[in-house]
Amino acid sequence: MKRRDFIQLTGLGTGAILLPNHLFGQSISPEEMLQKVDVVQKKRLADAALNAAKSKGATYADVRIGRYLNQFIITREKQVQNITNTESYGVGIRVIASGTWGFAATSDVSEKGIAKAAEQAVAIAKANAKVQKEPVVLAPVKGVGEVSWKTPIKKNAFEIPIAEKVELMLRANARALEGGASFVNSQLFQINEQKYFASTDGSYIDQDVHRIWPNFGVTCVDRTSGKFRTRQALSAPRGMGYEYLDGDPKEKIAGPAGTGIFGYKNSYDMVEDATAAARQAKEKLTAKSVEAGKYTMVLDPDHLGLTIHESVGHPTELDRVLGYEANYAGTSFATLDKWKTKTFQYGSKLVNIFADKTQTGSLGAVAYDDEGVKTKRWDVIKDGVLVNYQAIRDQAAMIGEKESHGCCYADHWSSVQFQRMPNISLAPGKEKYSVDDMIKDVDKGIYIAGRGSFSIDQQRYNFQFGGTLFYEISKGKIVGPLEDVAYQANTQEFWNSCAKICDESDYRLFGSFFDGKGQPSQVSAVSHGSATTRFDGINVINTARKI
Repeated sequence: MKRRDFIQLTGLGTGAILLPNHLFGQSISPEEMLQKVDVVQKKRLADAALNAAKSKGATYADVRIGRYLNQFIITREKQVQNITNTESYGVGIRVIASGTWGFAATSDVSEKGIAKAAEQAVAIAKANAKVQKEPVVLAPVKGVGEVSWKTPIKKNAFEIPIAEKVELMLRANARALEGGASFVNSQLFQINEQKYFASTDGSYIDQDVHRIWPNFGVTCVDRTSGKFRTRQALSAPRGMGYEYLDGDPKEKIAGPAGTGIFGYKNSYDMVEDATAAARQAKEKLTAKSVEAGKYTMVLDPDHLGLTIHESVGHPTELDRVLGYEANYAGTSFATLDKWKTKTFQYGSKLVNIFADKTQTGSLGAVAYDDEGVKTKRWDVIKDGVLVNYQAIRDQAAMIGEKESHGCCYADHWSSVQFQRMPNISLAPGKEKYSVDDMIKDVDKGIYIAGRGSFSIDQQRYNFQFGGTLFYEISKGKIVGPLEDVAYQANTQEFWNSCAKICDESDYRLFGSFFDGKGQPSQVSAVSHGSATTRFDGINVINTARKI
């Protein structure tokens, strides 16, 4: 991978701290990516690990055999800059011995190599036990025997010829250039995680996980002034196959009249979005600079998803609440005392936020997590009140739960699994209510679509968010584009200002492909669903004006 492409990739993931291990691996041909590892062989290898761990004194052991496939295509204007096909294959083994965790991993995928790694994991656990104050206590999980699950895709993206994908991307680039773009680059990320999990609880789980992310950036330059503006794609990464890019009919949802914005549900029109992006980037060059003050904010799902991620997703991770992430990413204002009262008003009564790793098409969708726990949906905020966190097997008892929530994940076979954010989503409104209905109810406001720069403190409380596109709302109508917009609030104040949510027909998924966490750092892919939502009395600043 070229240095320029590496830098470009690292800048694409919202919240990414650095690139995941599985972006790197052995280069292979597209044809080799379609080969599979026999499930009988994987079970035999898993048993070798489990038997070796038990023979050395482990009271619990699990093994993850992972084959991670990646294909990335990068273009700029009329050229293909890079095509990368990689494979990484290996085994991670986690054990409890003497009441303590131990972990080891190996790329030697043989019975002998795996048994050796299992013995090493037990030795590490016993060494760790010398400083362990309390033994690890796991929430019970009943073994499920031999089961399999696959992302319900219609078209395997890896089976689509690279030439066909490149043609689509270059066609999108061409449309942007025809529309007045000065520069355009596009990317297509495709990931396939072939994961086999086995444990001493009696589970042998084979899962085939697929994700895809089409993306681009359009830049328009005013040659006279030297001023330039950009517009990123309004796509969302999805847990789908190539049908996301060539689905028919296209499922699109119009934004407010006067914006020319489209949102996409289960299929995405890259060419259409690139065409609109060029037009909107040019509009931004002459857009009015916002006047600072209090506004009603109307937030599109492709924007609100990031706000949900940062102000609800991260602060309700139990390990963060307990201080385990303090050294790296901070703590959380949503402390245990607030949860225990069951009265802490995180948001208004309209705010119902749920976690769900079963959501079809989402990035986090799997049948079982990386501890062999069956995934599910649960409430995090109910009628505005904080009611639960995100917890895995060795955390559940800390909040009085009898079972794990099923949100344990490792980004690679060489990484130890730990608590990761499931899909965290805002439930849509229950009554029929469209985006245009919402705009009509706003006297002075701003409509925001797309992601932008943001800042949030280490307790996930005080924040500032920008966006991609901004439109002024006056007396119930969109009156034109705005620039230099960012809104400021604290998490509790913001969510308590939630005044209206559009209905299910407007509900869409936002996604973060590279969400960073942990030491050593890992990334995970997670979706956040919502419908367009209104927030009253939010402080807006002008980012171009000096204080």
